[in-house]
Amino acid sequence: MRFDVTEIEFDFSDSMGTIPEYEAKAITAIGKGIWDASDEDDLIEQITELSGWCIKSIDYKSIEDSNTLNNMNGATL
Repeated sequence: MRFDVTEIEFDFSDSMGTIPEYEAKAITAIGKGIWDASDEDDLIEQITELSGWCIKSIDYKSIEDSNTLNNMNGATL
């Protein structure tokens, strides 16, 4: 399945303190966009693994029709 992650919030708190705002924005940008995953749990696992941070909240749309993906700006198969 394909998922379009439109909003994501990571839990940037840890025992080391806080991270710089520019770094938090960059990590957040990495989490947004089109992802291929087998299901919602796999989606969350992939983003967490890539970013290295746990997800607090996530908004996404499931893209089930490949024609929908072709009609999105900037997206190609």
